[in-house]
Amino acid sequence: MAWVNPRDLIMSKLLFIFEMANNHMGDTAHGIRIIRELREVCEGFDFRFAVKLQYRNLPELIHPDYRARSDLKFIKRFTETALSWDDNKRLKDAIVENGFISICTPFDEASVDKVVEHGFDYLKVASCSLTDWPLAEKIATTHLPLILSTAGAVLEDVDRVVSFHQHRDKRLSIMHCVGEYPTPNAHLQLSQIDVLRRRYSNVDVGYSTHEAPDQCDGVKMAIAKGATLFEKHVGLATDKYPLNAYSAAPAQVRLWLEAARTAVAMNGTEGRRHEFSAPELKALGDLKRAVFSTRAMGAGHILQADDFCLAMPSSEGQLTASDISKYTEYCTLRPVEAGVPILQKEVSATDTRSLVHGIVRDIKALLKTSAAVVPAQLELEISHHYGLERFREAGAAMITVINREYCKRLLLLLPGQWHPEHWHTVKDETFHVLYGEIDLALDGKHRKCVTNDVVVIAQGAKHEFRSATGAVIEEVSSTHARNDSRYTDPSIAVNTQRKTYITNWMD
Repeated sequence: MAWVNPRDLIMSKLLFIFEMANNHMGDTAHGIRIIRELREVCEGFDFRFAVKLQYRNLPELIHPDYRARSDLKFIKRFTETALSWDDNKRLKDAIVENGFISICTPFDEASVDKVVEHGFDYLKVASCSLTDWPLAEKIATTHLPLILSTAGAVLEDVDRVVSFHQHRDKRLSIMHCVGEYPTPNAHLQLSQIDVLRRRYSNVDVGYSTHEAPDQCDGVKMAIAKGATLFEKHVGLATDKYPLNAYSAAPAQVRLWLEAARTAVAMNGTEGRRHEFSAPELKALGDLKRAVFSTRAMGAGHILQADDFCLAMPSSEGQLTASDISKYTEYCTLRPVEAGVPILQKEVSATDTRSLVHGIVRDIKALLKTSAAVVPAQLELEISHHYGLERFREAGAAMITVINREYCKRLLLLLPGQWHPEHWHTVKDETFHVLYGEIDLALDGKHRKCVTNDVVVIAQGAKHEFRSATGAVIEEVSSTHARNDSRYTDPSIAVNTQRKTYITNWMD
């Protein structure tokens, strides 16, 4: 096959992705043999080709109480075919040596680090992890272009995930996917390619599903509908290793690629799917990370990040990674033991999204009234010392303009808001009141500051301030460190969730 620079991100040719998954069978030599035979199969086709691996850090991904369970399909499969990180790297090197683009799907945060360390060209997000927000936050820290699979996802979820990554300047491709293994023809839903292309016109759209290995009509229709990347599970049957019902042998891959040249049309359901088959949802549910308690908790406890872990398997009615969001707060309704699944019926959920949107609306109104000029695309930091529900009583919003050896930030107080007493161990700061009035207490001495007043606050000086009118304060200081604020009220330091950061919030 013709060599193509794998780091050229422009989809000038169709990209065919061979998903090895666990079909290396935990045998590195067998995996390398698959890669080499695929190289021969691809000769003579004017396409781009990639081989994809899957990375799992099993000690983190599978809950300790379930690691020895042979009656759970995916846990048994993953543990029996596990490779060391060194052997995974050998497979990745073989992918590159045979002229393929390298792609990898991580299922947990530690695996993301390994994907980066091993130098893959693309990072793939599996359908079961699409709305795994803690994993998405980790993936967003990488430099790699992303391919997102969308099995089982309604458009609202896809919108949120696409927006999340685009706001972080990630290069995206989206793949229509059906999570049944194998997928019957009647469930291919190929018209979803049209839906994705219309809705996300600025990203490449592809086709990934798990139809029978001899089924070649789907790829024809996908090409006719404008898909530019395609994925198929591949493997190699031997006397020792049988091939599963949805993975293609090299000869079947060749037929698939030949069928891709014809690009004939097929039809599916109009519009985006909102109903999913029981087998698909069962398969995806089995793959989702679920919430397990890491400590005993009493009733009325607000879940914090260190109160739970995310691991497989999930059980019916259990909270999953898709439920964990910075906008949702969970409170236990009854005592919870350590090391057990946390069920939805055992917690109450408070969605803070509307609270955050209301705060953003009022901050924008304050900026408009004050005529303060704020550069676009700056992050808004909402500091809620006693919780979001008490933000209008105690808290402040901050916008960092620059933070180097010198720092400039805007402090925003809504009418009636109070910022509790605190001090800094590192920075010196100067307040310049741009709008409104504040009552400033500096080492216990009160003074009223009005528009255009300037106040120097030395390192270590205790200070608090409130505003009856609302205020915009320019803070000029030495470097601002996130953990440099010390509060007189010790309960504030205990609240580890007292910051909410919002990007792309300005018109």
